[in-house]
Amino acid sequence: MITCQNIYKSYTHGSQRKQVLNGVNLVVQPGERIGLLGRNGAGKSTLIKLIGGVEMPTSGKITRNMTVSWPLGFGGGFQGSLTGYDNARFIARIYGRDYDDTRIFVEDFTELGRQLKMPVKTYSSGMRARLAFALSLAIEFDCYLIDEVILVGDQNFFRKCQYELLEKRGDRAMVLASHSTDVIRNICSRAIVIHNGQVNIHDDVNRAIDIYGNL
Repeated sequence: MITCQNIYKSYTHGSQRKQVLNGVNLVVQPGERIGLLGRNGAGKSTLIKLIGGVEMPTSGKITRNMTVSWPLGFGGGFQGSLTGYDNARFIARIYGRDYDDTRIFVEDFTELGRQLKMPVKTYSSGMRARLAFALSLAIEFDCYLIDEVILVGDQNFFRKCQYELLEKRGDRAMVLASHSTDVIRNICSRAIVIHNGQVNIHDDVNRAIDIYGNL
C-alpha cells in the first residue's frame, strides 16, 4: 500500500511560488491501476515523481509499504558519461540483480544495439526513455509508475510495453498519467482528475473521463 497524506507541492518561479498540488490524499492498494487525468501543467507528472520519491513534497507525508519503481521513462538518474551497459550494471548492482540477466533483457527490449556502448549523454530523449523503461522492468516492483512517454513509439515497442506491463505484470499496482482517455478506460480501475491543484478520485472511470473532458 502507498499512502499520500495531505500532500502539498509548490515551486519557486522568480520571486513567486507556484502551487501545483494542494492537500492531496490518496491510497494505492496492491494490484490496482489508477489513472491520472489533467491538462498540461496540472501536476500529473509531479504527483508521479512524488510517489516515486524522485521529488519531495513541500509538506505532507508519503508512506510506501510496497516497492515502487521510478517513473518509467525517467532518465534523470542516469550518469551521462557512462554507457548504457554501465548504467545497467550500476542498477543491477544496487538492486542485487544478476548483471548478465539484466544486460540480456535490456538488449532485447531496447533494440538500441551498438548505442548501448555509447555514453548516455549522446542518446536522444526517446533512446533514454527506452533504456530507463527497460531498466525499470528488469527490476521487479510491486507498483509501477508510468508516464505518457512510454505509450508512444513504434508499434513493436508499444507491443512490448503492453506485454511486459499489462500481461506479464498484470498483478502489480500501477499509477498511469495519460492524456489518452482510451488508455485510461481500458487499463485503469480508478481514475483521478487533477485540476487547479485539487485531486478528485473516482471509482467510476467513465465519470472521471467525462469530468476531464469538460475542463
